[in-house]
This record gives sequence, structure tokens and C-alpha cells, in this order.
Amino acid sequence: MTFTKPLPKFDPRSIPVLGIDDHLAGVALERLTPQAMRERFRHPPVWTPEHSVEKKFADREPAPAAVLLPLVMRNELTLLLTERTTNLSTHSGQIALPGGRTDESDQDAVDTALREAREEIGLPRGHVEVLGTLPTYVTGTAFIITPVVALVKPGFVLQPNPGEVADVFEVPLWYLMNPAHHRRHEIEFDGGIRQWLSMPYTDPMAETDSSEARERYIWGATAGMLRNLYRFLSA
Repeated sequence: MTFTKPLPKFDPRSIPVLGIDDHLAGVALERLTPQAMRERFRHPPVWTPEHSVEKKFADREPAPAAVLLPLVMRNELTLLLTERTTNLSTHSGQIALPGGRTDESDQDAVDTALREAREEIGLPRGHVEVLGTLPTYVTGTAFIITPVVALVKPGFVLQPNPGEVADVFEVPLWYLMNPAHHRRHEIEFDGGIRQWLSMPYTDPMAETDSSEARERYIWGATAGMLRNLYRFLSA
């Protein structure tokens, strides 16, 4: 992969918060149940995605890809997320959704997302109930991503691929669907302004050396696709 100009190395946590969207209402809890999610995808509203194309910073041909938004059916719906290993060529160390580039053998975006989730974290297809897809999201690295939303039956045993996944964790869906937790940022890059959202989450279940809760810094493409899910569910 060849870059037109390297993305500046920076800690996204260090970029000032321009605003927090606490003026927007969160998705009502009654809409965040498995049955309500099924009905929403069966009868989708008229809506417009808020985030769809990032500023391109990679000199490469566009590539189709898909990610899975796995909503685990616990006492409340939770979103299963991964932390990427630091050795990967793109988006290393970031919080991500299971997924990746489309293979020629994949039948469609759903097949890509399910295959990648199986390869990355060992999520069995038999536990996954696909609800539908969201509009494509184009990253700055020229991946054209189809987000696939699915319910996941508990009882699975994950086997993360150590070459790609450093950690797997869950975040309550209601937290991510509340814009009071959506923060806006921007940075000047390559003669323009790059903007993104962050959704920091303090994970009380994470084990650390200090036995303290750990911050999961959700930002960039993952946060952008989650914002689109918020718009879809709140429309």
C-alpha cells in the first residue's frame, strides 16, 4: 500500500473536543430490544446517513469490505467490539468492528462480514441472526464498507486471532446510541480539515495491571458507522 502523504502520527485522545451532542435525544430503550430491532429492519424508516465518506489519504484502488455489528442478546443488547493489534498495516491498535476486505468467494457483504467475524474472533455463524445492512461507509484508506447488523445468541466461545485481535469486549448499546457520549473532533491534514467522532467508554469489566477500569476509545470509522446506526434507529 502506498500513501500519498502519511497520516500524521497522533493520539486521537489528545485532539480537543469541539462539541458534545448532548442536545440530541438518545434512542428510546424500548427501541433497543431484539424484537424492536427486528421490526425496525423489517420496516425501515426514511432516513439519511450522517457519515458516509472520509477524506481520502491513501493512494490505492477502492476495495469492497464489510463489518459485522454483533448485538449480543444479554439482559440488554451489547455491541461486540475488538481492539486491533498494533502490527496491522491499517487502523492498528484501534477499536473496530469485526470485518475486512471482500474475497472473490464471498457471495455478498453479509457473507464477508460473517466470514471475517469467524476468522477474526471465532464467532460461530450459528449464533448470528442477520437483521440487515446500513449504507456503505468509505474510509480514508479507500475501503468501501457495508455494515451488517445482527443479533447474536449468547453461549458462544470466542477464539480471537492473535495476529489481528488484541482484545474483545462488549459495550451496552444504549450507551453508544446516546449522543451525550458522542464527541466531535477535527485536525488539519494535507491542506484540509479531517473531522471525526469519538465515543469513549469506560469498561468496568476490563482487567488491567492496576485493577482499574479501562477506557475504550471508540473513534473514526467505527464511531461514524455507529452514528449512522443511531440515525437509523432514532428516525
